[in-house]
Amino acid sequence: MSVNYAAGLSPYADKGICGLPEEFDSPEELKTKVETLAQWVKESQYMVVMFVISVLFVFIRGPKGVWTMEERGETPHFNTTFEDARPSLTHMALLQLQRTGHLKYLISQNVDGLHLRSGFPRDRLSELHGNMFVEECEKCGKQYVRDTVIGVMGLKPTGRYCDVTRSRGLRSCRGKLISTILDWEDSLPDRDLSRADEACRRADLALTLGTSLQIKPSGDLPLLTKRTGGKLVIVNLQPTKHDKHAHLRIRGYVDEVMGQLMKLLGLEVPEWAGPMLCESSGGDQDILPFGAWKKEVKIELKIEENKHAVPKKRKKKEQDGEINCKKDVKVEEEVKEATFSDSQPIKT
Repeated sequence: MSVNYAAGLSPYADKGICGLPEEFDSPEELKTKVETLAQWVKESQYMVVMFVISVLFVFIRGPKGVWTMEERGETPHFNTTFEDARPSLTHMALLQLQRTGHLKYLISQNVDGLHLRSGFPRDRLSELHGNMFVEECEKCGKQYVRDTVIGVMGLKPTGRYCDVTRSRGLRSCRGKLISTILDWEDSLPDRDLSRADEACRRADLALTLGTSLQIKPSGDLPLLTKRTGGKLVIVNLQPTKHDKHAHLRIRGYVDEVMGQLMKLLGLEVPEWAGPMLCESSGGDQDILPFGAWKKEVKIELKIEENKHAVPKKRKKKEQDGEINCKKDVKVEEEVKEATFSDSQPIKT
């Protein structure tokens, strides 16, 4: 059974400006703009993408978007569930851009889990609003990926506990597992926000897809790229908050823009062969490992508390360069789980 994400959120009056009219570039203008984008992608050494459109919610603030319909007093109806949703052309194009080295980091405000299910590596992805399929240990930060939606929202306990074994084989962590889905007043996850911030500051090209960039602080992240000398490209049918800062503004459907871009780059968009989870991108170590931010915080706190103690030498952890990807396998009697870890492959 799927969860109605919009209905599960707390009442909130300020959802931003909704229902603005959509504007389209002419076919000739669109072609010219995508050609410019393709050239910039080829020249880029570090590109980040912010992608917001959910296949379930269309454009959430567009004329038929979920927030726009709610403002009109209408009840949104969806033709599919989170479990049945499939990655779009754009999802698979982004995966291919990452695999070919063009895309270094992806920032998502979607909660549908389709980036992970498409096989996009978790260590190259920030999910700022959470994931309907992921629950996290509030004690150690371990994340578990399920094959069905968690069933609760707003960072609430799911009723399950962390089974990660502590160091030296001691008892398991047993921390409470909580939903990763944010409610309106919840703060963005520190780990994902920190990594997104770092990536945008390092980028020489920021591409935003299907976002009005209204919500802070996530909507301001692409500006970090421009402030450090990079280019900002905005693809959206409606006006956005930062149009005046964009080096290039493309008014077209995201799938159409990405389809043209991939052809100009000479890249094929792979077919989706079913849910696939990928923990690590392997090889290119140009960004901190997924768990590093939280580990650093714990280390800093420990040093602060024991500043008079003699520091112990720590063994340097070897880097695992392999890509740990496995296809989803349906499990009938028990909930399938996958854990994100720097040292263990994803379990399916």
